[in-house]
Amino acid sequence: IFFWYRDSSPKPHLVNRFCILLTADIISTVEFNYSGDLLATGDKGGRVVIFQREQENKSRPHSRGEYNVYSTFQSHEPEFDYLKSLEIEEKINKIRWLPQQNAAHFLLSTNDKTIKLWKISERDKRAEGYNLKDEDGRLRDPFRITALRVPILKPMDLMVEASPRRIFANAHTYHINSISVNSDHETYLSADDLRINLWHLEITDRSFNIVDIKPANMEELTEVITAAEFHPHQCNVFVYSSSKGTIRLCDMRSSALCDRHSKFFEEPEDPSSRSFFSEIISSISDVKFSHSGRYMMTRDYLSVKVWDLNMESRPVETHQVHEYLRSKLCSLYENDCIFDKFECCWNGSDSAIMTGSYNNFFRMFDRDTRRDVTLEASRESSKPRASLKPRKVCTGGKRKKDEISVDSLDFNKKILHTAWHPADNVIAVAATNNLYIFQDKIN
Repeated sequence: IFFWYRDSSPKPHLVNRFCILLTADIISTVEFNYSGDLLATGDKGGRVVIFQREQENKSRPHSRGEYNVYSTFQSHEPEFDYLKSLEIEEKINKIRWLPQQNAAHFLLSTNDKTIKLWKISERDKRAEGYNLKDEDGRLRDPFRITALRVPILKPMDLMVEASPRRIFANAHTYHINSISVNSDHETYLSADDLRINLWHLEITDRSFNIVDIKPANMEELTEVITAAEFHPHQCNVFVYSSSKGTIRLCDMRSSALCDRHSKFFEEPEDPSSRSFFSEIISSISDVKFSHSGRYMMTRDYLSVKVWDLNMESRPVETHQVHEYLRSKLCSLYENDCIFDKFECCWNGSDSAIMTGSYNNFFRMFDRDTRRDVTLEASRESSKPRASLKPRKVCTGGKRKKDEISVDSLDFNKKILHTAWHPADNVIAVAATNNLYIFQDKIN
């Protein structure tokens, strides 16, 4: 269902262009391709939906920026591991696009165990005039063929086809939480709780284990891998984060097995603020390099931190996402919300960052002006021809008219997955089974 919202009023912030309601299932990942013209979403039902950005039209000058459904296909099916008596759900954990090399598009999608390489291609012509079969597809009698025909191509309605080109399976014992395409465009990594594997895009039957933190005795296990990503420019460098709130930067030139890191990023903990929940809320749920490769960003439960790769001792920026929830950690622990994994993303120029929160709120931080804003992604608050109004959460005392009390927040409405267009101020926000796309106001 498409809800179209246009606006011609002046800036400052964002206007809701449309909301797409995916009633089938909950969105589990969102990703723009390298050009930003395609946007892919994966859901818990194993489906991938791709949206294409409309090109600018002279008759509709403001049509550019609208995304329409381009292709939908079933990426993964539910499976069952009979050796372990374990059900493998079809939920899409991550989607990563490959740089476009020709007319077709390629993307990697993964569930808990299996990674697939998909080819997305268009076909607007069909061949007619075969020698060995009729137009309806039935084979002809070879003895009745008296002349040789040259097949010809005839135009047809545009058809978008999604076909699996490679299937990378049976390499992970634990659930895959990350995939990242290398800058050499030939290899990629996949990470689960205890191991990181390096794959070649052309080879499906083997991968190289480059990180293994599994102890000989599992009772000695103290941390797990939560996210991993390749450097955007240096093909030998990657980082991975842990549930202890640490980040390790590894260089594949140093050794084949990168158990020894090159750099170790950790912020010292303040002993006075330590509590029962300290280790849980310090767990890093996402790590992202900046487009320049100079910085990286990590998201823990309450904050977003920006690290300079040349300084390991502490982050250069710390942005509080929802500090007002610190007093609610006990109830968040009881309803398991404290274990939610929020993602984060950079804008195209690395000058702003975005991440999600509860009550369908999402936060945006301007690194240059040090300003931040809380916005809400909901159909109720997004009226036609209206810009998004900043929201504020009241933590105590007298509540103002436009504020919402921290006790009124709906923790079932959460924004875990966000994506930012690589060049323009267009963002995609997944709120359970709704996808919202916002962009700067058009003057």
